[in-house]
Amino acid sequence: MNKYALSAVIVAVGLAAAPFAFAQTAVPPGGAPDAAQSQRARPLPSERIEARLAYAKTALNITPAQESQWNALAAVLRRHATALDQQVAQRRSANRDQPVSAIERLTRRQAMMAEAATRMNEVLEAAKPLYASFDDDQKKEADALLSRGGPQRGHHRPRWH
Repeated sequence: MNKYALSAVIVAVGLAAAPFAFAQTAVPPGGAPDAAQSQRARPLPSERIEARLAYAKTALNITPAQESQWNALAAVLRRHATALDQQVAQRRSANRDQPVSAIERLTRRQAMMAEAATRMNEVLEAAKPLYASFDDDQKKEADALLSRGGPQRGHHRPRWH
């Protein structure tokens, strides 16, 4: 796969996908989380998608000629954010009092990975035409969006495969 196409896909996925850790709540040292914190430990993916899309659109200098390809990609990313919201809500409402076996955890992980692969395919199909329309400066910016560091870089960053 073309290095640039792969970069565009990863940028697009990074914009839309949320780590599955959103379903987990942080426990303060020495105690259980309070009710408000356990319900909303982090923002939902759909609460951040518009800001991320706006930032990327500005950073990439999307032209009027590229607007239709951008809108197609943005629609896919918005749909994925909404779907991830539903997954987070399901996990938050699940009965956490019952222990989950190792096999059940592996089964759940496998299902999540299959869903992530499906989402990746959809993002790839939407990102390819947009990336192909980019000029060299836009491609450089798309690649730079990928290489920027932050708290998600490194060992604990989300897995998008």
